Amino acid sequence: MKVKEVMHKGVDWVSPDTPITEIAKLMQGHDVGCIPIGQDDRLIGMVTDRDLVCKGLASKNFNPARTTARDVMTEGIHCCREDDDLAKAVHHMETLKIRRLPVINKSKRMVGMISLGDVGHFAGADLMSQCMKSVSAHH
Repeated sequence: MKVKEVMHKGVDWVSPDTPITEIAKLMQGHDVGCIPIGQDDRLIGMVTDRDLVCKGLASKNFNPARTTARDVMTEGIHCCREDDDLAKAVHHMETLKIRRLPVINKSKRMVGMISLGDVGHFAGADLMSQCMKSVSAHH
C-alpha cells in the first residue's frame, strides 16, 4: 500500500509569523493536532498542540497576543513521499518517534499528511502495533 492511498489530502501550511491563537483555531476547525509552517515556498517546521502548551502556555512570559508560530514551532521537518510504501513511512515515524508526517510529491510540494490515525485505519495489526509501541515510548 502506498502513502497516497491513506494520507489526508489538501493540507495547508501557515507562515512563521502567524499568531498562535490563529493556529489553535485552525487546529480546532480542522480537528488536527499540528499545523505545518512554511516560508519562501518551503516547509521549515511544525506547530503541534503539544508545542502550544509546552513552549507557549507553560513558558514564563507567555503572551498569547504576541506569540507566533516561530516562537513555539519545532524547527526542521521530516517528510515522506506520496509514492513511498506505507511500511517505509511508518518506519520513519517510529524512528523519529512522531505521530504525524507531511507527505510531499515528486516536485517536493506538500500534498498531504499521514498520522497514526491514518495508519490505524489502513495498516495491518502487526505494523500498527509496532508503530504505536515505538512512537509512544518515552523519549
